[in-house]
Amino acid sequence: MSSPLTFTLIIPVLNELEAMKQILPRISRDWVDQVLVIDGGSVDGSADYARSLGYDVYVQKEKGLRAAYREGTELARGDVLITFSPDGNSLAEKIPPLVEKMKEGYDMVIVSRYKDDAHSDDDDLVTGFGNWMFTTLINLFFRARYTDAIVMFRAYRKQLIADLKMKEHIPFMEWGERTLGTLSGWEPQMSMRCAKARLKVCDIPGDEPRRISGQRKITPWRSGAIMSLQILYEFVRRS
Repeated sequence: MSSPLTFTLIIPVLNELEAMKQILPRISRDWVDQVLVIDGGSVDGSADYARSLGYDVYVQKEKGLRAAYREGTELARGDVLITFSPDGNSLAEKIPPLVEKMKEGYDMVIVSRYKDDAHSDDDDLVTGFGNWMFTTLINLFFRARYTDAIVMFRAYRKQLIADLKMKEHIPFMEWGERTLGTLSGWEPQMSMRCAKARLKVCDIPGDEPRRISGQRKITPWRSGAIMSLQILYEFVRRS
């Protein structure tokens, strides 16, 4: 008889204290086995607040969301990782259904802002169109059926990080980041690689509220440009 799955909730933060004080108390410790906060160098006390709640805290050495995942996931003890935005964009109440869906045997489950009657209150015309366009391109190029291929809020088996080589350094992408002056996450890339590997994935609906505090840490045109490079790279490397 196999052991039950264990879950680590990963919360990358960068000066999110005001939002964290509203969001984190809504997360029950019974939902997951570990809460791991990865701090990107906050100066507003975000890391200290997370420690006061008894969460595991790791301060990353390099900048950016990809570096946060690359470094911080080494400390994750769960079989399944759930990545969660602490700025108010992710609904804490969607964590239990996400956990239950992963227990059905999926490799990855995404909380989609656009499935069924779910919606995003944080979108504007530019970001809404961009999210639709890039999800459509990923579905077209990689024969997938995502409704939201790029959102952070998702769960996936920790083993996928190794199986899909998510920590690899890609000179082409690093050149793109330097040229564009932006850093990329790995959510779109994970969606593409899961599709190429024909893994068992699905979406569940979940609204995206407006962020409580802070500003977007990316600009739409830079984010769109780096995502275009990611799609190009993964399409060329289809196998």
